[in-house]
Amino acid sequence: MVNNSSSSRSSRIGWWKQRELGFLIVYVIVFYVIIIRRSLQLSHDYYNRLHGLRPGWLRHDLLNDVSDAQWRNFRANIPVLTLVFGIFTLVANVLRAFFHLKASGMSTIWLLFSLIYLLYLHGACIIFVLSIASVNFLLVKMFAQRRYFSLAIWSYNIFFLLCNRVYEGYSFSIFGQQWAYLDNFRGTFRWQICFNLVILRMISFGYDYHWAHQDSHFDQKKHLQRCYICKSGKTCYKFLQESPLQDDKFAFKIYLCYLVYAPLYIAGPILTFNAFASQLDVPQSSNSVRNVASYGLRWVFSLLLMELMTHLFFYNAFAISGLWKQLSPADVFIIGYGVLNFMWLKFFLIWRYFRFWSLISGIEAPENMPKCVNNSYNLQSFWKNWHASFNKWLVRYMYIPLGGSQKNLLNVWVIFTFVAIWHDLEWKLLSWAWLTCIFFFPELIIKSAAKAFKAESALGEFVFRELSAAAGAMTITFLMVANLVGFVIGPSGIKWLASGFLQKEGLPILAGMFLSFYVGTKLMFLIEDVKQSDASLDRQRY
Repeated sequence: MVNNSSSSRSSRIGWWKQRELGFLIVYVIVFYVIIIRRSLQLSHDYYNRLHGLRPGWLRHDLLNDVSDAQWRNFRANIPVLTLVFGIFTLVANVLRAFFHLKASGMSTIWLLFSLIYLLYLHGACIIFVLSIASVNFLLVKMFAQRRYFSLAIWSYNIFFLLCNRVYEGYSFSIFGQQWAYLDNFRGTFRWQICFNLVILRMISFGYDYHWAHQDSHFDQKKHLQRCYICKSGKTCYKFLQESPLQDDKFAFKIYLCYLVYAPLYIAGPILTFNAFASQLDVPQSSNSVRNVASYGLRWVFSLLLMELMTHLFFYNAFAISGLWKQLSPADVFIIGYGVLNFMWLKFFLIWRYFRFWSLISGIEAPENMPKCVNNSYNLQSFWKNWHASFNKWLVRYMYIPLGGSQKNLLNVWVIFTFVAIWHDLEWKLLSWAWLTCIFFFPELIIKSAAKAFKAESALGEFVFRELSAAAGAMTITFLMVANLVGFVIGPSGIKWLASGFLQKEGLPILAGMFLSFYVGTKLMFLIEDVKQSDASLDRQRY
């Protein structure tokens, strides 16, 4: 039995890849030992010159890096959010079970809870949210079956996306001095920030209603034959998303409930209207109670990991203090790498927290961070696994309507420009978007060449794999640069970053970075080989 298992693993990886794997693992261990030791040293040496550090709770002599405002606010509000969502979900689930409620009844309950939640968050500004949403509903109903539906829905939503930010959520006084007193009741959270997600939901509702009146291209029978989740008697998210709904599900009450559904309102993840309304009718069944409980427990362990990280490594404090600009190229790389990992874990915790409460309430949303940030070696894979629900939304409502893969080179510019504007009206975000588009071109060319290339020998396969690993290392470097420019240093920092690494002291560090990313890419290749082999075995079982 042991020999069979061993031979099975050997056949999945290959004997020469197994030998390579040993070297790769040793390299990765050494790499992270160096990163961790130097990070600890930097945090110890510079803590008295950093901003945003507070007394920690793990040990009396340790400080905690709470310099990131988004993380600091979320972390501080976890107790009250847990209490509120605990009450909401308990009452909603009891009422659903006792009265056997379907979509109409559940939308009434969740709309009531969500409006109470919004009144606390936004105060009188809830008027803006409901007014813009109501007009959007009327536009969808009026133009859904017209040829220029797309023009109408996109123009309306982009107009308010821009106006909300330009006028910073508006002032009631601009509608007359008699309304100026309402500016004293604007709540605790800026409504225009949350409304970016509402805009995505308004567009989703519009297109799902528009497509419900057209012939569906979704082959339900073929999907049911291929999907192992649906085969097991459950219903997968894709089936819920692609299956058209009856007209009664597109009622105003269900629409409003979808826009302001409390567990997902602040941060998402984003799910389509079809999937939401279907699960209001019949709660999600693909995640058992045991799986949801395990999901919540893993979140707690991830939170403890974040606390440990922010008590030991002050990556974000270095970035916001600007102190890392005085460090050596090697230390700049370590801080930059640490900041990106901090950002990933921050969003991982925020998104999974709200998704957890949605799952308890019977609504499954896509997972936003299905893969670790250190397990992506190409741009397409990275964006599929970073804010993955937004990526799914972009593919469904922008990429495919714009022409899909047939117009790849044009699509990426339109989509990433929209993504930048959707986040905020800042030059550094536009710089991030356009840098990402530029970096997409080499990847698209390499992918096209890869499809045309057929390895006819072991040597050919080896050469192709090495070139692919080198391309992966370049892509990871580009991703680091683009994200640091977009979310940390801004476009003005590009010159400083380039000058630091392209001088005599920085070139060896740049070479070491490339080698490390190359090794990491090779390791990811081996992981994918095993996963593909396991997936093939699973398909054979079914």
